[in-house]
Amino acid sequence: MTTSFPETKTGLRFGTAAASRGSLAAMACLAAVLAAGLPVRAQDNPVLAKVNGAEIRQSDVALAEEELGPSLAQMDPATKKDNVLAFLIDLKIVAKAAEDKKVENSEDFKKRLAFTRSRLLMDSLLATEGKAATTEAAMKQVYEEASKQITGEAEVHARHILVETEDEAKAIAEELKKGGDFAELAKKKSKDPGASDGGDLGFFTKEQMVPEFSAVAFALEPGKISDPVKSQFGWHLIKVEEKRARKAPEFEQVKAQIETYVTRKAQAEYVAKLREAAKVERMDKPAEATKPDAAKPADSKMAPAKK
Repeated sequence: MTTSFPETKTGLRFGTAAASRGSLAAMACLAAVLAAGLPVRAQDNPVLAKVNGAEIRQSDVALAEEELGPSLAQMDPATKKDNVLAFLIDLKIVAKAAEDKKVENSEDFKKRLAFTRSRLLMDSLLATEGKAATTEAAMKQVYEEASKQITGEAEVHARHILVETEDEAKAIAEELKKGGDFAELAKKKSKDPGASDGGDLGFFTKEQMVPEFSAVAFALEPGKISDPVKSQFGWHLIKVEEKRARKAPEFEQVKAQIETYVTRKAQAEYVAKLREAAKVERMDKPAEATKPDAAKPADSKMAPAKK
C-alpha cells in the first residue's frame, strides 16, 4: 500500500428554471428524503417557504445543496440559497402534479424508485462503515506506514528555465556564464508556468520528474547550472539549489487525505466481504467468470467516500 502525500506543481511531473433539473424519479427520491427530516431544533431550522401549506425548512435546503452539489459549485452563498430554494419550491409543485396524475403507478417509475431507494440504502450504510473505520488510531497507522516509504528518499530543490529550442537555451547559458541571475532570466525567458517564481520547482524526488530532467538534476551539485537538457517539453537549463533526504509531512497536513483513503478502503473491504457471502448468479457470463477477484478493491462508484 502506498499513500502519496506531495502534490505536483508543474507539467514536468508525472503524475434558472429549476423544474428542468432531474427526472421525476429523482424528484420523488429527494422528496422522500426531505420528508424524513433532520434531527435539528425548530429554532435552528426555520421555515423558508410554504407551498400549498407544505413547509420548506433550512434543513431541506442544506440536504438539497448536498444532493445538487456540482451544479452549485460556482455560485456565491446568497445565489446558491436562492436557487436551491427555488428548486425545492418547484420540486414540491411538480411532485404534487405527478401524484395527481398517478405517475407513481407506472412501471417505469416503480423501477426507478426501487433503484434509487437501493442506492440510498447502500450509500447510507457505506457512509456508516467508512465513518466507523476512520479512527485516529487507524489513520495514524496509515500515516506511519506511508511515512516509512517516504523518509530517507533523496530530494532535490531546483530551478529551471524552459525554452523551445536548443539555440535559445545556449544563448541563455551564455548570459548565465557572464553573471546573469538565474531567477531573473527564468522570469523573463522561461515558458514554464512557474517562471513567475524564478523557475522554482521546490523539492522533488527522482520519480516526480521526467527521466531526462531527473538524471541531470540529481547529478548536479548544489549551486551548479546544467548545460541545455532536452525533454518532451522543450529545452531546460537547471540550477540545483539544495539536496536533502526527504521527510514525511506532519500528520495534520495530510490528515484529510488519509481520512479519505481509510474511508474508501474500509468501504471497499466491506463490499467485498458482503459480495463473498452473497450468492451471485451472472446469466451473461460463464460460471467461472462470475466470482469477483478478492484481491481487487471494489469499484469507487460502489464505494463512495461519503462521510
